[in-house]
Amino acid sequence: MILVTGSAVVRADQLESALALSLEHVHRSRAEPGCLSHAVHVDAENPQRLVFVEEWASMEALKAHFAVPASREFGKALASLCDEVPGITLYDAQLLKR
Repeated sequence: MILVTGSAVVRADQLESALALSLEHVHRSRAEPGCLSHAVHVDAENPQRLVFVEEWASMEALKAHFAVPASREFGKALASLCDEVPGITLYDAQLLKR
């Protein structure tokens, strides 16, 4: 399983737009093959920071997700609402027990 975490600190005047854009992306991504979960959260300590948590069945599924034009467009659109470049980290995880 591949775990993905990401975050983006959006400009205060763009938070509503960033949330709407992010929720659209999350809902679309959940329907993709290999997506086990995909969520966006607002950071309790910094309400301008959006945090993304995703689980993918395989690296191949994640690569296919990144290849979807709407995913690339989302990344560019979200970055345009931020003062700094959003971050993303990938983890290759073994599921011990669920």
